[in-house]
Amino acid sequence: MYMAAYDWRLSFQNTEVRDQTLSRIKSNIELMVATNGGKKVVVIPHSMGVLYFLHFMKWVEAPAPVGGGGGLDWCTKHIKAVMNIGAPFLGVPKAVAGLFSMEAKDVAIARAFAPGVLDKDVFGLQTFQHMMRMTRTWDSTMSMIPKGGDTIWGGLDWSPEGDFDCSAKKLKNNDTQTADQSGKGTLGTTKRVNYGRIISFGKDVSDIHSFEIKRVDFQGAVKGNNLINTTKCDAWTEYQEMGIEGVKAVADYKVYTAGSILDLLHYVAPKLMARGDAHFSHGIADNLDDPKYEHHKYWSNPLETKLPNAPDMEIYTMYGVGVPTERAYVYKLTPAAECYIPFQIDASAEGGSENPCLKGGVFSVDGDETVPILSAGFMCAKGWRGTTRFNPSGIRTYIREYDHAPPANLLEGRGTQSGAHVDIMGNFALIEDVIRVAAGATGEDLGGDRVYSDIYKWSEKIKLQL
Repeated sequence: MYMAAYDWRLSFQNTEVRDQTLSRIKSNIELMVATNGGKKVVVIPHSMGVLYFLHFMKWVEAPAPVGGGGGLDWCTKHIKAVMNIGAPFLGVPKAVAGLFSMEAKDVAIARAFAPGVLDKDVFGLQTFQHMMRMTRTWDSTMSMIPKGGDTIWGGLDWSPEGDFDCSAKKLKNNDTQTADQSGKGTLGTTKRVNYGRIISFGKDVSDIHSFEIKRVDFQGAVKGNNLINTTKCDAWTEYQEMGIEGVKAVADYKVYTAGSILDLLHYVAPKLMARGDAHFSHGIADNLDDPKYEHHKYWSNPLETKLPNAPDMEIYTMYGVGVPTERAYVYKLTPAAECYIPFQIDASAEGGSENPCLKGGVFSVDGDETVPILSAGFMCAKGWRGTTRFNPSGIRTYIREYDHAPPANLLEGRGTQSGAHVDIMGNFALIEDVIRVAAGATGEDLGGDRVYSDIYKWSEKIKLQL
């Protein structure tokens, strides 16, 4: 067994430039195969490591000096299976909130309970500003921005998961549930959610029909002079350069889908996104044979690259379901202050019984607490299923879902049936699946797909050229 550590703060290609991490992984895999009678390896990436290994599989095939020079048959010679755990294949909305306002659901709730501690610069701590300045130096975070635009994540008035019912009751630990390849999920009995509106300024904007929303385009807005004193700013974020006019322009656009999120981030953080554009891409390829897709910035986006020519290889996506997962946000403007971050999640926005998916300014959907099912499951359910332009050699794909059950008592620690993003690595069923494949079993030996959610139904709603 080889543990492949990497510096996740760096862009994926720069881990090779600085540390030769990709070369080390290549050498270790080759050594393991050579010293084990030619038996191929099973790779088990987790979370961002899934995107990192997608990048690796393209890098190892590509000729030097940009790539590893392994040739187009390297993966089929060395890899038996890739068992992806908690895979953010298509990004996560949570990354948008982090880059935009340095928030997530838990942070927004904390701000609502104790706004004076984190928001007001009472002690000169500038907590959020320092956190934003630091995390915006981590280029890898931009690999997690949602990929595929409105085609994948939905538009102003539709989303694949719009019929998800957040009020459905969870099964207890001792209940049984049968999963099959038709999928078993919850049927919407409450109001449809406009999950496609990843950011809405105001609860009413998140709910009304798009033709009722009065929007003013922000991209042509001139960033005005900042009327707030910035001389005492210890942590300089790009918001200090926007000015009051720029902040107002962002809020006046009202609502942002996955298709306009990138424009938003380019407007509020142009320096950050200039670095990100050099290393990552978030679109959908029109023609994967176009030579431009040989550039390394496309290698971690499954919608802009092909899987290796390795028909005997298997790809698994293994993730938890049944945990409320961040999908969209209601925002408001922050009162002007020195060195402030002008936008924050509106924790007072509640959906009540009519829309239980909205709590504390955050719309939740089914997932593993971090990665929505759509991101973790779509590629193996449809994008790579069978022979497609993204999977030309027909690599077999399998979905293994693990229905979340919290620990029954303190002796279970984080739980042996957990589906949460990190705790799932202690899930006994997942561990068994990994050990069986490592011991020689195939996906068919495991029983094929195991699905509890509506991933098949939601995937069919996505009209993507295959």
